[in-house]
Amino acid sequence: MIASVRGTVQSVRLDAAVVEVGGVGLLIHATPATLATLGIGATASLATALLVREDALTLFGFADADERDVFETVQTVSGVGPRLALAMLAVHSPDALRRAVQDEDLAALKRVPGIGHKGAQRIVLELAGRLGAPASPVSDGVARHGDGGVAGDAGARPREQVTDALVGLGWTQRAAHDAVTGVADSVEAAGEVLEVASLLRATLRALGGGRG
Repeated sequence: MIASVRGTVQSVRLDAAVVEVGGVGLLIHATPATLATLGIGATASLATALLVREDALTLFGFADADERDVFETVQTVSGVGPRLALAMLAVHSPDALRRAVQDEDLAALKRVPGIGHKGAQRIVLELAGRLGAPASPVSDGVARHGDGGVAGDAGARPREQVTDALVGLGWTQRAAHDAVTGVADSVEAAGEVLEVASLLRATLRALGGGRG
């Protein structure tokens, strides 16, 4: 298993980054919030998990080992694969997931695209006592790892980039578009600069309904 990666960031998009390690460029999938901390040309240090399949090797990166461990643990639940596990961490921080399981907060779990009522019940049942207690008493539930910038495709507008990222995480095109439009319109109405990283975090909060 590749437990961690440290190297120079070659490129960053909204669902993955390429980090050069020993002359080899590794494609690492991560949550938008984690990718927002990476800058092209800067040194990145990520905890990682390697998914091995017959036809592919997929590397996932995380802000720290705790986030990686939660990613791996939630995949032990029936029906939860790596894409859904990553979406869970895009919507909720590790502590927020612990709190949702501990409090049997099905509504919080259902904020993740792809998790319905039965799925939330299954997650609570199968993860009970396995994630540990939350480290902090209060969290907004959104995974946050800094205010770095995400470098998307050249010429692509922030609204389009964020919408594509949300669709990739499992939201429908309509839900993603409507949420991004609402948040972006508010930002522009306030006279603020529309940036991909901040727009993405704000939209995730909006989609989660101000999760606590």
